[in-house]
Formats: sequence, C-alpha cells, structure tokens
Amino acid sequence: MPDYSQAMDEHAPSLSGSAGLTITVADPAGEEARACLLRYFGELQQRFDSGFDPAASVSANPEELVPPSGWFLLARLDGVAAGCGALKVLGGGVGELKRMWVAPGVRGLGIARRLLAALEEQAHGAGLALLRLDTSRHLPEAHALYVCSGYVEIAAYNDNPYADHWFEKRLL
Repeated sequence: MPDYSQAMDEHAPSLSGSAGLTITVADPAGEEARACLLRYFGELQQRFDSGFDPAASVSANPEELVPPSGWFLLARLDGVAAGCGALKVLGGGVGELKRMWVAPGVRGLGIARRLLAALEEQAHGAGLALLRLDTSRHLPEAHALYVCSGYVEIAAYNDNPYADHWFEKRLL
C-alpha cells in the first residue's frame, strides 16, 4: 500500500481521478490514528522553533475524543490513512478542533478542506453551535484554510503555549 507521508511527486493520486477519499469516525487509540498522530507530532517538532511536546499543549487525549466527549476522524485515500482531525466538546454548545493533519504527500488535493467540513458536520450533529481552534504561526497553510472556511480570529481562549492564533466559527 502507498505511504502518503512521503513528499508528493508527479504520480500522486488525484481526488478527481480514481482515488477514493473516505472520512470516518475512528478509534483515537487505534493503530492508524496513532500512526497519523506520530507523524503530525513529528512534523510539528520540525516546524516549531522550540520543538513540540504534546503533553505541554492543550489536551486531546484518546479518552477525550470518543463520544460523547469528542470524536476522532480519519481520512483514508484508497484505504490508506492520509489525514486526521479531532473534535473535543468543551461544553455549553462549544467544541474545539484538534490534531488536524494531512500527510505531506497528498496535500493540495482538498483533503484538509473535506476533513474540516466533516468535523463541522460531526459538531453540528452533536448539537454544537460554535467551534473554536488554535494554531501556530508556523502553520500558515492551516491559518489560510481556517480563514477561507469562515473562521474568524478571536482573542485567546486557552493557554496553549504553541498557539499564536485563535479562531471560532458559528455553525448553522
């Protein structure tokens, strides 16, 4: 099976071609989820000036990402895990998006946009009216995705030491 964690080349799949993308709720402690999160944390370790320690960040532990307190979504491209994202219920109709990541080898195919939409649908279905998230200045692609998806920058709502930007979006 292909390993989508590698850099994209001219033979990378296209979502407009025969490649099939599925996004499903998954076990956040499962093998595929752990593999995606390890690659995500490794990428943050490289991109952040001071590295990345998941324990120092705002929590998104597996037990927080199972219903009814949260959900973990896995994006698979032709059956291979290619990305992930999580929704954590904060209470009072508010949810928080965590651990959004797409494998470098398949970026640019619209997977992140579809994963974000699936997380928003999950939140809406769970009765949440507002989504929040934080992101780092070291992730300009994420910043751009959130802005073009209708998220509005707000004041800090948590004390995440890795965050430089905080966003929210009201769900319809």
